[in-house]
Amino acid sequence: MPDPALLATAATLNGAAPLTELGVIRAVGDEAAKFLQGQLTQDVVLLKPGHAHLAAFCNPKGRMLASFIALKRAEDEILLICSQDVLAAALKRLSMFVMRAKAKLSDASAQFTLHGLIGEAAVQGESLVQGVNLCPLAPADGAPRALRVAEADAPPPAASSLDPALWRWADVRSGVAMVTQPVVETFVPQMLNYESAGGVNFKKGCYPGQEVVARSQFRGAIKRRAFVAQVDGAAQAGQEVFSPADPEQPCGTIALAAPAPGGGTAVIVSLQTAALERVDELAVGAAEGPTLTGWQVPYPLLADI
Repeated sequence: MPDPALLATAATLNGAAPLTELGVIRAVGDEAAKFLQGQLTQDVVLLKPGHAHLAAFCNPKGRMLASFIALKRAEDEILLICSQDVLAAALKRLSMFVMRAKAKLSDASAQFTLHGLIGEAAVQGESLVQGVNLCPLAPADGAPRALRVAEADAPPPAASSLDPALWRWADVRSGVAMVTQPVVETFVPQMLNYESAGGVNFKKGCYPGQEVVARSQFRGAIKRRAFVAQVDGAAQAGQEVFSPADPEQPCGTIALAAPAPGGGTAVIVSLQTAALERVDELAVGAAEGPTLTGWQVPYPLLADI
């Protein structure tokens, strides 16, 4: 049985969990940053070596094909960490636009090991280990978190081992969902609060879907927001959420889900803001499906423009 303190909050978690569900796209070359600047929602050019930021990769309609933790390892090398189940398609699509740019893209997943660090493990001196980069992530219930990106031959994390299932639960509790295969092309970045989580730069130049993303930020235009909630039962990414007020039309979509240690499933739901009026009545899969409770947004939302 898990510690009762873990049943409702990830605040006391501490340790390192292997993240085998993530992969790495490596972009190298004198124009790697310039090329990615024209593809992602993040200002990659402004990233300093050793720094990382959340970013989205959208289609021309502004719908997210993938999301990345973009890590600049050097001026001519950027790693894009994403869900393994969208990596191949994202790499193929990005490669279509390289053309004459002095940049080379490849699947470098085998060249790196990835761990999620939470609690004290996320703030210890891991970044001082040669061949290791720490990418700060959104906290989970106040617990600091980081993504540890290490060369394959680097030493393992010094922190104690953490059950990957608890990391996935904490990932949901953070309120920031990475795009996985079940929700590809489902969301504009604001539907997952990416502009509030630091994943969209509105001052940078063009990228696919930029006009849609920028227009979505105008006052009153954001009609969906991402919320953390708890399902009284099983749930998974891609499932729809319904209200008894309109049982035929979904009012939300689950973007990320993980079993909660105390039972049920923790989820991030992209929900129509109009449905908040009856939030206590919402259910998964159908109006009479498993109910949702504990709705919250664990960070401030950026105001509309």
